[in-house]
Amino acid sequence: MQKTYENIEAIAGPILIVDGVDGVKYEELVEVTTMNGDKRMGKVLEANGSKAMVQMFESTRGLSTKGLKAKFLGKVATLGVSPDMLGRVFDGAGKPIDGGPDILPEKNIDISGMAINPYSRIFPADFIQTGISSLDVMNTLVRGQKLPIFSGPGLPHAELATQIARQAKVNDGSDFAVVFGAMGVTFEEAMYFQKEFERTGAIERATLFINTAADPVVERIAVPRMASSLAEYLAFEKNMNVLVILTDMTNYAEALREISASRKEVPGRRGYPGYLYTDLSTIYERAGKIKGSSGSITQMAILSMPEDDITHPIPDLTGYITEGQFVLDRGLHQKHIAPPVDVLRSLSRLAGAGMGEGKTREDHSKLKDQLFACYARGKEVRELAVVLGESSLSDVDKIYLAFAERFEKEFVGQGYHCERTILESLELGWELLRPFPISELKRISTKIIEKYHPDKKKSEK
Repeated sequence: MQKTYENIEAIAGPILIVDGVDGVKYEELVEVTTMNGDKRMGKVLEANGSKAMVQMFESTRGLSTKGLKAKFLGKVATLGVSPDMLGRVFDGAGKPIDGGPDILPEKNIDISGMAINPYSRIFPADFIQTGISSLDVMNTLVRGQKLPIFSGPGLPHAELATQIARQAKVNDGSDFAVVFGAMGVTFEEAMYFQKEFERTGAIERATLFINTAADPVVERIAVPRMASSLAEYLAFEKNMNVLVILTDMTNYAEALREISASRKEVPGRRGYPGYLYTDLSTIYERAGKIKGSSGSITQMAILSMPEDDITHPIPDLTGYITEGQFVLDRGLHQKHIAPPVDVLRSLSRLAGAGMGEGKTREDHSKLKDQLFACYARGKEVRELAVVLGESSLSDVDKIYLAFAERFEKEFVGQGYHCERTILESLELGWELLRPFPISELKRISTKIIEKYHPDKKKSEK
């Protein structure tokens, strides 16, 4: 039931306080009309007795409590969804911004959504090929997984995000789509995302929701929920495999902190609201696979770690909720390694589920372990060489040092426009291990060595 109230008590940032309300519900939409007839939308953030706290979708600059009217619409924020949304670009309010026609929705979905019931979940499995060796081999992504990317200010996470969106695919021929949500990005970044999707043709199977830094703060709260709602529709009603990419979750958390401060809530760590963990989980836990549907939602949330601090509340809490992380390194970026992935700090807890079955899984797993071990040893030798000089290194140490350099330049630093199949990435990994004597390949069985390096095995006998 729609009701209109004129007793606006106060305006604080994006928040309006309305007094004398009755029967108001949480998340209910509100239409605010000014003295000159302009209409602005908001939603109920909190209802306590006869007072309601309304969060505006647009700026409240220039508004006065005098003459304002608040009309409570009796419904929550929804998104009209349709398969026709693939290939389109929308703003943070769900309106088309690509010059195309309005969408004729098949249904309207409450964007608040719900986390997937654990009983209904299916364990994430099946490989998603991104074409990026450091991800496909070292930190395998599987359908239904939540695998965030931990970046930092100035690091090329935008380029990596578009590369993943452009190259990601499933190998069984099933329908695949990408839902891309950008929050608080600059206008240049927004145009970059849109033009890259259009230039490469990836837009045909993708939907973009873009909120820029100049757009209302509240839209940054809505974008990941709209993206998740569309993904749920495509995955669980249209049986598609959907990859959701969200960037930048730090901007989302900053918006949450701004709204929390406007509500005069008691702050938690570093000024973020005490419910940050719970709020992030309402987004991350919407990814997965469920019984009765062949579709899946895989999620990659990108966040910029303030001051590259991985213990900051945003990456810290994200790491608790998700199944690993993909970490970008500033040192590699300064060495012009692209993408600058720190494989030693990256982790995919569900990698084993995406490595095939039987001997294929064992071969992939052992290769990954050996690459990890050799690269870690190579970095130690590099530090030793800085102190003592390369002349003090043994012959084996020099092999590890050379491996570390090749691994970074050839395996990790493949560039943003190079796409490798999983077989090409695995073959490159075996090729990088070829200079090592068999005695150093302690993570690989003799059977696997004979399979992939038979000539080497014979020569060392």
